[in-house]
Amino acid sequence: MVEVLLGLGGNLGDPAATIEAALTRLDAGGLRILRRSGFYRTAPWGVPDQPDFVNAVAEIETALAPSALMHALLGIERDFGRDRRGDRWGPRILDLDLLLYADRSVDEPGLRVPHRHLHERAFALLPLAEIAPQLEIPGYGPIAQVLDRLDSSGVQMLESRAVATG
Repeated sequence: MVEVLLGLGGNLGDPAATIEAALTRLDAGGLRILRRSGFYRTAPWGVPDQPDFVNAVAEIETALAPSALMHALLGIERDFGRDRRGDRWGPRILDLDLLLYADRSVDEPGLRVPHRHLHERAFALLPLAEIAPQLEIPGYGPIAQVLDRLDSSGVQMLESRAVATG
């Protein structure tokens, strides 16, 4: 079993309810949720003319290899109605990102871990810091230092949760 950090987000429908449902689905799908962050309202990134996002991070435990886990995450997105054929950073009902897979690096078609934009995204780093404040972002340093280099003014905590669930 390995510990993995996932980013969850969405901005269509009721994103908080969708993230809760996705967490339940992940937990029921053979992945054990160890900890999860609260929810954060986030200004859109990439395509600004769309509704704000709600984002969260979960630490899970899995026996799945990185590519099998990514395949499972994409299947969950599809089950929730996600269509990846639209704008790359456009509106979505659910987005599941594999941020970190233990201390492994993966670079294969369709999957790069650590997530290639993690060090640039306050909307992922703030909830990540809530549940893993001592985390080192591979190649960039301690999470607090990485956050200090970013503008996080577009990210607002909605609800603190930072609880162990397993």
